[in-house]
Amino acid sequence: MERQGRGDARQGRDRVWRARARHVCRARTRGLGLLRVDFYQHGGGVANVLVALATKLMGQSERLIVVHDDPAELASLDRRLWTEAPADSFLAHGVVDEGRDKDQPILLTGRTVAPNGARNILIADGEWRPAALDYDRAFFLFDEATIAGARSAWKSLGDKQDIDRHYWAQEEGRWVQKA
Repeated sequence: MERQGRGDARQGRDRVWRARARHVCRARTRGLGLLRVDFYQHGGGVANVLVALATKLMGQSERLIVVHDDPAELASLDRRLWTEAPADSFLAHGVVDEGRDKDQPILLTGRTVAPNGARNILIADGEWRPAALDYDRAFFLFDEATIAGARSAWKSLGDKQDIDRHYWAQEEGRWVQKA
C-alpha cells in the first residue's frame, strides 16, 4: 500500500519505505526481453568514455562492472576515475578482490562476474565477451587496433533478435550515434 507523497517508494516487510529500483535499460523490465549493446569507437581515450558513462549510470543509481584483461590498465583506469570525475560528482569505485566488492557501485575487474550485483557491463579492452549478454546493458569500447573484433561482434549480435545494437563514434568532440 502506498501513501500519498510516496508514489516512487514501496514498503518492505520491515515497514521501511524504499525507493523503487530503476534500470538504465528498461526494455527487459517491460517484458520486451531486449538487451541493449552500445558500441563506442574511441580514439584511445578509454578513461574519458568510462568517466562519461559511469557518471551517467551513477546519476541513475545503477551499478557497473568494467572489464579489462590487463591488470596494469585496470590500475590506470582506477587512478583516472579518481582524478577525472566531474568536479560536481564523485565516482565511488573499487578494484575486484581489494575488499568490499559487493559494496562498490563501479567495480574494475578482469572477469565478467559482477560481485557488486551490477546489471551493466563495460568492456574496456576491445575484446567482446559473450557473457556480456547476461547483463541488462553492455557497453563495448574499441579502437582502431580492435576494430576487426568489434565488427565481428556487431555481425554476430545482428543475428540475435533480442539484441538492440547501437554504434557511437566521436565527431568534433561529441558522441554521435551512427547506427
